Amino acid sequence: MKRTKTSKSWMMEHVNDPFVQRAKSEGLRARAAYKLMEIDDKDKLIRPGMVVVDLGAAPGSWSQVAVSRVGQGGKVFALDLLPIEPINGVHFMQGDFHDAEFVERFEALLDGRQVDLVMSDIAPNISGIPTSDQARSIYLAELALDFANQHLGPSGRFLVKVFQGQGFDAFRKQMEDVFRSVVVRKPQASRGRSAEVYLLGSGRRI
Repeated sequence: MKRTKTSKSWMMEHVNDPFVQRAKSEGLRARAAYKLMEIDDKDKLIRPGMVVVDLGAAPGSWSQVAVSRVGQGGKVFALDLLPIEPINGVHFMQGDFHDAEFVERFEALLDGRQVDLVMSDIAPNISGIPTSDQARSIYLAELALDFANQHLGPSGRFLVKVFQGQGFDAFRKQMEDVFRSVVVRKPQASRGRSAEVYLLGSGRRI
């Protein structure tokens, strides 16, 4: 298939992106790692000994960051429909995180420990139809919120990528029904023209 001018310009921007170049030099799987690093540095999400769940983890850059910060006493679970290359110290599970049987296997691996942080950088496969893509994005965020609400401990926190647009305000209200504090984060590594932001929920309402 012949590349369009748009795809060529995106590829040029991607190749020249300083975060892409930095990720390659530092052995990180994607530039998205720096989004999590910046949010974590600001909000102190990840601490030694924590149990962290990375939803939609592929290719694994957020799990790379998490496992480097939880230390040997912590645990990182990476869940995705897609396979990922192994990451030392990360427990990867391939499957659907809202499938009951899959969730049962995940809960067995927790061995009674509570989850301290659920994070989701999931984005839908883009169809090119804005209304459809936005609806699918919100739906994935809702699934991630439901998972977090089911598995977080009393002091657990939830970080999720959401695209601003139709359904954004309603989803934020859903998060506010679960968490006492919901704040918006737009890290520098997130491209300025992108509608993506991250919502961070803290202070879970029990």
